[in-house]
Amino acid sequence: MDCCSQPGLMPIETARSRLLAEIKPVAGVETVSLKNAVGRILAVGVRSAVDLPPCDNSAMDGYALHSTDLDAQAPLRQIGKSFAGAPFTGEVLPGTCVRIMTGAVLPAGTDAVVMQEHVSADGDDIHIHGAVRRGAHIRRRGEDVSAGEILLGAGVRISVPHIALLAAAGIATLNVVRRPKIGVFSSGDELRQPGDSLGKGDIYDSNRTALLAALSELKLDILDLGILPDDKNVIREKLAQAAREADAIVTSGGVSVGEADYTREVLEEMGEIGFWKVAMKPGKPFAFGRLAGIPFFGLPGNPVSALVTFYQLVVPALETMQGGSWSGAPTLRAKLLKPVEKKPGRTDFQRGFYCNDPTTGLCVEPMGTQSSHILSGLAAANCFIVLEQDSGSVETGDLVTIEPLRPPLGG
Repeated sequence: MDCCSQPGLMPIETARSRLLAEIKPVAGVETVSLKNAVGRILAVGVRSAVDLPPCDNSAMDGYALHSTDLDAQAPLRQIGKSFAGAPFTGEVLPGTCVRIMTGAVLPAGTDAVVMQEHVSADGDDIHIHGAVRRGAHIRRRGEDVSAGEILLGAGVRISVPHIALLAAAGIATLNVVRRPKIGVFSSGDELRQPGDSLGKGDIYDSNRTALLAALSELKLDILDLGILPDDKNVIREKLAQAAREADAIVTSGGVSVGEADYTREVLEEMGEIGFWKVAMKPGKPFAFGRLAGIPFFGLPGNPVSALVTFYQLVVPALETMQGGSWSGAPTLRAKLLKPVEKKPGRTDFQRGFYCNDPTTGLCVEPMGTQSSHILSGLAAANCFIVLEQDSGSVETGDLVTIEPLRPPLGG
């Protein structure tokens, strides 16, 4: 029997659904300044205390006037100026106008602004060229946001445009979900820290380094437990520490079936395994369980497998843990530029690069060898070519589903 079609492999959709159903948001709320809120999840919805704009104001540099005055086709007399932050406070009588700058308060009694490009001035006599409709070039009070209106609801991840909206409404601080703390370690006697010298058979620990960077980009607190040897006692000690100090555990290596793969074995002793082995490629030996009530995510040791399973399974769970909601990854259809070999049995996430060709439209090319240890292909990719579990090989020119990479794997 083919390893890809062996029984006991859980479809990735089922695995992801189980994760999202079992993971709960962490308890705790903290208050942060608005400038430090990007990437955080709102714990409490925010309402505006003010109208936006707070008053009728000019959308142009020009002249504020009574639109009915233009019927006489006579020059108007300028009686003052209105600047942003320094409004005109006098009375604008018929036959008069006020010089006004963009953002300045509309003087009482005026109902239109004429652009300065449509005006000629002779001293204080202002000649208007062309028609001006009532309400022209005026930003109305509250046309963007009304006082009392909900600006953002609970569970929203704060973006830079959100910051701009909240700042415009005068919001200085936000109540956000506490950042979950994630315990991380890699295991393997062969692993060395980047920068250290390598002995025969040693390799650098790319997995933990990449995971720490990914968790940082996701705005999560981190408990870095380092590189662990293939020693059950050390693994027990570090898992116990993570269970005390963290909200979840992410490990790399030790969850397959090798003689020195102890992480899954120790987890079974100390906690429980919810499921193991997912019908996805790369990344079959993925383990999910619990230790002292907190979630455990065991990633494969092969570097591409570790990052693909983290992206496809752990990131949605961490989004839920932060109080957000995972709505699914957006996909596109693209024409394949090279054939791709595949056996039915697992959902395949081939690393690809897509672009919009002016002649053929959206197209995609697999990036190099698709082995689970080839990091250069993932580093050059901007998408996954997603081949369904029961599908086989695809040929040049076939339409395939692609999933553009988002943070923490893409821009």
